[in-house]
Amino acid sequence: MLSTHAAGGRFRGGALPWRLRPRPCLASPPASSGGKPEKERPLLVERYRDGVTKRYMSDGNSKLQIRLEKHELPVKGVEGENVDSLIPQAIRDFVLPAGFPGSVTVDYLEYMLLQFPTNVTGWICHVLVTSSLLKAVGVGSFTGTSAAASAAAIRWVSKDGIGAFGRLLIGGRFGTLFDDDPKKWRMYADFIGSAGSIFELATPLYPGYFLPLASLGNLAKAVARGFRDPSFRVIQNHFAQSGNLGEIAAKEEVWEVGAQLLGLSIGVFIMDTAGVKSSYLTLTSTWLSIRLLHLWLRYQSLSVLKFRTINLKRGRILVRSHVAQHTVPGYVVCNEEENILTWQRFLHPKISFGVPIERMLGGEESSDKVNRLLKLYKNEKYVLFVEQFGSKEPTFLVAFKEAATSMSVLRSLWQAHWLQKNQQNQDVVFSWLEDSVLALEDGFTDFLEQMERAGWDQNQIILKVPKEPILMLEHLD
Repeated sequence: MLSTHAAGGRFRGGALPWRLRPRPCLASPPASSGGKPEKERPLLVERYRDGVTKRYMSDGNSKLQIRLEKHELPVKGVEGENVDSLIPQAIRDFVLPAGFPGSVTVDYLEYMLLQFPTNVTGWICHVLVTSSLLKAVGVGSFTGTSAAASAAAIRWVSKDGIGAFGRLLIGGRFGTLFDDDPKKWRMYADFIGSAGSIFELATPLYPGYFLPLASLGNLAKAVARGFRDPSFRVIQNHFAQSGNLGEIAAKEEVWEVGAQLLGLSIGVFIMDTAGVKSSYLTLTSTWLSIRLLHLWLRYQSLSVLKFRTINLKRGRILVRSHVAQHTVPGYVVCNEEENILTWQRFLHPKISFGVPIERMLGGEESSDKVNRLLKLYKNEKYVLFVEQFGSKEPTFLVAFKEAATSMSVLRSLWQAHWLQKNQQNQDVVFSWLEDSVLALEDGFTDFLEQMERAGWDQNQIILKVPKEPILMLEHLD
């Protein structure tokens, strides 16, 4: 296995915390002697989750060949066969947590299989009760011949059913997002929910399009709920410092129900006023004002959260501070500096994680460049290269090896920020990278020590390694 190496180097006074040591030039491998061409040899293999492997080969004359191979995914033997082995991979990824079954307890799947029919029967009852409620308020009756109540109930629950697809999509496709950045996704949930309310507000203007408008509104609100609920569970877990998650959730219900009762009372009072009852414009203006206040309050409430976990945003803040000022801020200062709404693609420096080696080559067909990269990062669990577009800001490309961990992602972040601070001419990219690796070996140990002194727990680093591609094989001269 490849091991991560970090040689310590402390600093005194105003001196740099690391000193670049002389390093032998990473020259290209010498050509074979004797006039005979070398045999074809492997350099590395990239593995993808669908069974595809991309094999990088040298033909012995420094020319790179790339082969795509398709392999059947390994099938578990009868001895270790579980229920999950009978589920197709695509469905398993959609309905089960990442890393299943090792990421959950042994009773998880049995519980969920029983929960599913339980919830089905609950929603059947919901449809029947909805029909009864509509009849009770005068839409049809049990004694009459009109089927108005049943038709209205079908339209109503169809609206709910279309909206439920939003929660299905979010839970299955984006379930891995919420542990990293719950503050951002909780805020975006309110933005999406606000958009859903606009569709519902438009139904009086277009009563003939009630079902599509209401369905779109419900779809948006269901998507918002799909973002909101998992994000808030992460936030609740953050509050449960004493392992009292159940009590935290129960007390949150007290706060929420109290707010619900007060909000409903004020809402009924507003709806009972003459201006709102008689004017659609007054109604929408009132809604817009209150909704903007709601979004502002939501942002303020999320801004006061102080997480001790290190996600990508907070990791960037920590390494940027250490590279630039040789200090690491505490979790309070770091959370205050964190921008809730910023996306990774808009952060600087620009870093792309999980890229294939082929992109790093930039169209070159020489195996020498691959050899130099592998030698340069032989002690790291990742490979980092620079993609530059003329005078534009460089993009740092990172590919991860099979044994990569969250610490590997953090090390690549530190190196990228060092490269950003110490930019050089693109004609000497490999010399620039060599200097950054030396700086990483000397400076990262000091970074970890300062993190510990600042109160950060290195067991709470949740920087996720991309699932593909994974670099599996190396061949070094």
